[in-house]
Amino acid sequence: MSRMQKFIALLILVIPAVLAGVGVKLMRDSMFGVINDPFTMTAVQFIVGLVLSIAGIWFIGGYILHREQKNKRAAERFRKKENTTVDKD
Repeated sequence: MSRMQKFIALLILVIPAVLAGVGVKLMRDSMFGVINDPFTMTAVQFIVGLVLSIAGIWFIGGYILHREQKNKRAAERFRKKENTTVDKD
C-alpha cells in the first residue's frame, strides 16, 4: 500500500470522526441554549447534531466491522454467512 493510499484511508476515517465531534458539540450547545449560526431553534440544532453523531459513529463502526470480517477476527455472530445453497434435484 502506498503512502498516498494510506493517507486517503486515514482521511476517510477522520472525516466521519470530525462530523461526529461536531454533532456532539451541536447537541451540547443546544442543551445549554446556545444557538449556532445556521440554526434558529435549539431543537433543530439538537436533531442535526444527533444525526451527525449517529452517522459518524455508524460509519466508523461499519468500517471496523468490515475490516474484522475481512481478517476473520470478528465474533461468530458478526461473520458473513457463507453461500451454502444445496441443489435439489
